[in-house]
Amino acid sequence: MSSNDQDQQQSGEIDLRYKNGKEVFKGGVLGAFIGLAVIVPGVSGSAVAIIFRLYEKLLYALGGIFRRFKESARFLLPVVLGGIVGLVVGFFGVKALLNLLPFAIVALFAGLMLGAFPAVTDEIKGEKPTPLRIVLFFLGLLFPLGLSALSVFGTPDMLSLEELSWYHYLLFLLAGYAIAVTQLVPGLSATALLMTFGCFTPLVNSVDPAYWQENPMVLLVYACLAVGFVLGLLTVSNGMSRLLEKKRASAFYTIAGLSLGSILTMFFNPEIMEIYAGWNMDAAMWGEIGIGAVLFAIGIAAATFFVRFERRRVIKNQ
Repeated sequence: MSSNDQDQQQSGEIDLRYKNGKEVFKGGVLGAFIGLAVIVPGVSGSAVAIIFRLYEKLLYALGGIFRRFKESARFLLPVVLGGIVGLVVGFFGVKALLNLLPFAIVALFAGLMLGAFPAVTDEIKGEKPTPLRIVLFFLGLLFPLGLSALSVFGTPDMLSLEELSWYHYLLFLLAGYAIAVTQLVPGLSATALLMTFGCFTPLVNSVDPAYWQENPMVLLVYACLAVGFVLGLLTVSNGMSRLLEKKRASAFYTIAGLSLGSILTMFFNPEIMEIYAGWNMDAAMWGEIGIGAVLFAIGIAAATFFVRFERRRVIKNQ
C-alpha cells in the first residue's frame, strides 16, 4: 500500500482512482445503466454500482465534488459519458426494441436485475436479521410495488408539455430532484415515478427534433429536469453516505427490499399492463412469452456469472 493510500485511510477518505482500464470501463457501464433506467422500469443504476463495488465511491464522489473536485471529476467522467450513451441508446435503441418485443425485452432486463440481486444481499451477509431490519426489508419491498400500483390504478392524466404555467417548471425541478433520488437509492425507478405523475410518456414522445421545432419551450422543461437532477445528486449522495456510515446494515436491508420490489414492478407497471391488455390467446402472444422466458433466463445467467466473477476478483485482491 502506498503512503498516499495510507494517508487517505487514516483521514477517512475514499480512494477514487481507477486502478486500470477495466475499472474505467466498469464506470462507463454503470453510467450506461443509469441512462437506461430512464427508459426501462425497474432498471437500477445504483444496483449495478453495488455489483461493481462502486456504490460507495459513487456517493462519495458526488458528495465531495467541490471538496475534492479533481479526484471526484476523474471518477465521475466515465460514469457521465456512459450515462449519455445509455440515455441515447435507451431512447433510440431500447425504445425501438420495446416497441417491437416489449415483454421479451423487459424480461431480459428483469433477468439481469434478478441475477444481480445476490450482489445486494452480499452486503448484509453475516448481519443479524433483527425484527427492525426485517421490517425495513418488507417496507422496502412494498414501496416500489405501492408506487407501481398507484401509477397503474391511479390512472393519472397525461401532462401536456405545451402551454405550461410558471409553476409547472418548478414541478419539473422537483421531478428532476426526485429522479436523482431514484438513481442513488437502489430499487427505486425513475420510470415508475414519472408514470405516477403522468409525465413519462409525454417526455419520451417529446424527444423528437420536429417536436422541438414546434414547441421550443420543452427545452426549458429538460433544463429544469437537469438542474433538479444535479442538485439531487449532490445533496442526496451526502445523506446516503452518512446513512451507510452510521446504519449500514439497516440501510442495506432496506435496499435489498427495494431492489427485489423493483424487479417485481418490471412486470407490473402502466406500460406493461397495456401490453397485457392487448394480448390475445394466439401464437404471437405465446411466442413473445417464450422469447421472454428465454431472455429472462439468459439475463439471470449473465448477471449471475458476472456477480460470481466479481466475488472471485475481490477475494483474490484481498
